[in-house]
Amino acid sequence: MTKLNSKVPKGPIKDKWTTYKDNINLVNPANKRNIDIIVVGTGLAGGSAAATLAELGYNVKAFAYQDSPRRAHSIAAQGGINAAKNYMGDGDSNYRLFYDTVKGGDYRSREANVHRLAEVSGNIIDQCVAQGVPFARDYGGLLDNRSFGGVLVSRTFYAKGQTGQQLLLGAYSAMNRQIARGKIEMFNRHEMLDVVIVDGKARGIIARNLITGEIERHSAHAVVIGTGGYGNVYFLSTNAMGSNATAAWKIHKKGAYFANPCFTQIHPTCIPRSGDYQSKLTLMSESLRNDGRIWVPAKLEDAKAIQEGKLKPTAIAEEDRDYFLERRYPAFGNLVPRDVASRAAKERCDAGFGVNATGEAVYLDFASAIERYGSEQAKLKHIENPSKAKVTELGEAIIEAKYGNLFQMYEKIIDENPYKTPMMIYPATHYTMGGVWVDYNLMTTVPGLYCIGEANFSDHGANRLGASALMQGLADGYFVLPYTIGDYLADDIQTGKIPTDSPEFEAVEKEVKDRLEFFVNNKGINSVDHYHKKLGKVMWDKVGMARNAKGLKEAIKEIQEIREDFWKNVKVPGEMNELNPELEKAGRVADFLELGELFAKDALEREESCGGHFREEHVTEDGEAKRDDKNYAYVAAWEYTGKPSEAILHKEQLEFKDIELKTRSYK
Repeated sequence: MTKLNSKVPKGPIKDKWTTYKDNINLVNPANKRNIDIIVVGTGLAGGSAAATLAELGYNVKAFAYQDSPRRAHSIAAQGGINAAKNYMGDGDSNYRLFYDTVKGGDYRSREANVHRLAEVSGNIIDQCVAQGVPFARDYGGLLDNRSFGGVLVSRTFYAKGQTGQQLLLGAYSAMNRQIARGKIEMFNRHEMLDVVIVDGKARGIIARNLITGEIERHSAHAVVIGTGGYGNVYFLSTNAMGSNATAAWKIHKKGAYFANPCFTQIHPTCIPRSGDYQSKLTLMSESLRNDGRIWVPAKLEDAKAIQEGKLKPTAIAEEDRDYFLERRYPAFGNLVPRDVASRAAKERCDAGFGVNATGEAVYLDFASAIERYGSEQAKLKHIENPSKAKVTELGEAIIEAKYGNLFQMYEKIIDENPYKTPMMIYPATHYTMGGVWVDYNLMTTVPGLYCIGEANFSDHGANRLGASALMQGLADGYFVLPYTIGDYLADDIQTGKIPTDSPEFEAVEKEVKDRLEFFVNNKGINSVDHYHKKLGKVMWDKVGMARNAKGLKEAIKEIQEIREDFWKNVKVPGEMNELNPELEKAGRVADFLELGELFAKDALEREESCGGHFREEHVTEDGEAKRDDKNYAYVAAWEYTGKPSEAILHKEQLEFKDIELKTRSYK
């Protein structure tokens, strides 16, 4: 049994990372040329890691299931990336970013990792500016910032509503430089299907060429997993349909502990579900909450009239609107953290105040911002007594400059003009704070096997603050892993090439082939999506925004039944040795059907409410999450032993030496 050791350095928190870097083992440039590293996933975490490791001189093999790293799901991130540069002069600092992140995660993250994240955040912006990332700038040409939920400062750097895309292009350009030099060997349209352990160390992977179906062996001295989160366990989520948990789950089954799977984020600002035909949901950036005000009708009869299509939101007078976030959380208002905003919206909709046909939507209204910006612009342009139409025109121009592509996206999907009619939003599954357990070095419980970005658990506790995903992915890839992996690889400088003809590679390849052959030969009657949708419904209904012991026990039983039926009756058309998207999907859904059970088991075990994990049995008198710090201030790290139901729980006790452990409040 592996014993958990977080390997957090001793000493004051502000000195830990610096002292650590001063004392770790290094690999000299000549020896780096003899060391191979596999990086699986080429989004912001994997792409930045691959580029940086290759720049340092290592030989990197990078794997992407997309046709190009440019298409990694990081491209979908909209609102921005956090960094504590205090460009706005509003009191920000590394400590405040550290504090906000630990508090935002409801005190369920490892202090040392979060402080390191805050320390390197400023370097990320400098790196990306040097790469040519077109961050927004103010009237004087300096980098601009905006606010996100859970903070009282403006620290979010952004590129309109396309920040993820622009940052990914920066990482991709850095990768391309190394590909051209021959330091990165790029494997597009390849999927990792298992990891190979030799003498207790990660020494390679088995991958499938998704075009030809060929099964390939790839060896290395270390393996890095940067494959994102598992939000698609819910079927409907803001993730791309291809986003999956296979790489993370496969390494879990080979010895890497899986931490806090029940810590999953429901994002409050998504376009509501419109029917059973949908395959995914669409995110509207949290940045919209800077200027949009969230409300529902104050009168139940008005809400019913809107649901029936008899009343327009613009016809409801100001005094008949309930700006419920501003009412409940006056200090933070519409910029409360995501978990708080999501639960508040659900509470209003459950009470009957929802504003679409299904009753599952609230309004995000920009009328006040348009009037405010318009009046300001009229003054700047010396327009005396401007008409209401002129103020609106000027205000809409400012909103368009800030959020234009998001408004355009909304209009294309909903067929309503959000400049004139309030947007409709509702919470949806978005990000996963849980993931593979890693120590301070970002190494899993398997030596030589690392996990970075959203795929690991390390920085966000029970709830991620907006604009911190991009920060963590790039921090891990550009500034953390390149240091920590050298400490491990220093012992491998004389190992030589890792052979792929060993019994270990042969055995894992056989496992992979047997699994694929089962799928294409099974004479079932139901499609893969049939099972994925059934799993998603159980997860949303019983392991979603609110959970209770009865529902979680039912969910575990139902998921086991779905999984049993899946292995008997799934039908996968096509062959193994060809392009076969249904075969790809079958393997991924098989993994979700195991992960979903562990998710529910973890939620049942954690008898408290914290962040995105909301147990109905554990709430305060005013309906807020009620933590149990005495019994649950730990990371739940699960060891695979054959079945999710038999997973063994290991606890990493969380220590709070630099931040007082107290009830989170945004009032």
